[in-house]
Amino acid sequence: MGKRKYRAIDVKDAGTDGLLERLASDRVVVGIDVAKHKMFACVMDEAQHVHATIRWQHPEETCLFVGHLEALRRMDIGVRVDVAMEPSGVYGDALRFEIERHGFEVYRVNPKRSHDAAEVYDGVPSLHDAKSAAIVAKLHLDTASHRWAIRTDQERELAAAVRIAEVFTKQSQQNRNRLEALTARHWPELTLILDLDSVTLLELLGTYGGPAAVAEAGDAAGKLMRRIGGSMLRDEKVEQVLSTARSTIGQPQTEGERKLVQAIAVEARRNQKEARRAVQVIERLTDQEGSVREMRPVVGKKTAAVIVAVAGDPRNYESAAAFVKSLGLNLKEHSSGESKGGLHITKRGPGIVRMMLYMAVLRKIQSDDVVRAWYAKKIGRMGGQLKTKAIVAIMRKLAGALWHVAKGSTFDARKLFDAERLGIPRMDAVPAMPPMVDA
Repeated sequence: MGKRKYRAIDVKDAGTDGLLERLASDRVVVGIDVAKHKMFACVMDEAQHVHATIRWQHPEETCLFVGHLEALRRMDIGVRVDVAMEPSGVYGDALRFEIERHGFEVYRVNPKRSHDAAEVYDGVPSLHDAKSAAIVAKLHLDTASHRWAIRTDQERELAAAVRIAEVFTKQSQQNRNRLEALTARHWPELTLILDLDSVTLLELLGTYGGPAAVAEAGDAAGKLMRRIGGSMLRDEKVEQVLSTARSTIGQPQTEGERKLVQAIAVEARRNQKEARRAVQVIERLTDQEGSVREMRPVVGKKTAAVIVAVAGDPRNYESAAAFVKSLGLNLKEHSSGESKGGLHITKRGPGIVRMMLYMAVLRKIQSDDVVRAWYAKKIGRMGGQLKTKAIVAIMRKLAGALWHVAKGSTFDARKLFDAERLGIPRMDAVPAMPPMVDA
């Protein structure tokens, strides 16, 4: 290894003079190590010779770097320039957009691959910016990358709506937990009558703040509950709430503690309303043409939206197996000699998508005769144990099926399982989705 193998030059000093003569191919790969401000790029040819490592400050000098890419492309009409990057949160998004805007194709390299390749690349396990850029370029040349296209406006709108729903749902849950603790201290009987998520409870606490104020309001508090709860709230519950407000064993509130409960209840109710509005936006967006609308009848509106918003459009993956792998549902094994390890999913994809698919499978077990029959037979073979393992197996099959559904195939659980072995008549009405029979 050369002493100055990873020496970087400033983007202001970078040039293409003489590079064309040194290239071992007519293809140049630029691997980029993304950071918040200090970026590094490695210029490598197809023979994996590093010709330059460039550093620059983002965003101040990013246009200079993109200009250098254009200079590489102008060297000769036959030179092809590929750009490879790692996903580093949102720090690389502006750079990727600027590169794409100038007509370059950007490829995505998995950060786990870069980390694992550190010692293989030069025999040293250390990893730093210049080396990371070189590894990204090498992995792209080794075909360990895939095209990283800019998302469509619909996908971005879905992603934004899902994130908004997540923000308010999370805040609502946090405030719910706070209210649970405070009502346990000051009015423990209340949550035995009304659920903490109920609009009636939140409006009652948001208006009065505690049992003493409710007891003092009397009929006015009762009218508020009846107006909010409507026909869903029985008169007996209203009377129970008023009665416990007068006789609670909870610790009496100070005025500050009452206002605290009041503020949290008001905020929890606001979070609840905003989360509901975000879900309505998600539902409206899922009515549009595209993979979300195709998947919606199979897994539900919210799950379909989360899949596209977080993992991307299934149609952008080259195969069902590639889509399953992107969700972290592909299998891994650790075996050595006589020791045989079990199969487990890698979990290297977005956890929220796996959680949503898990819930979708639970619904399928309840509503789909074929899925329910296979699930029962599977756990029967395992002595009634390892139910989660059976659910994960269905998740993997369902994820693969969604790739076909997104492309326009009609979902039929008989295509996922051997219906004849389950004693269920087979239907051949869906030839577009090939069988994915359980072994």
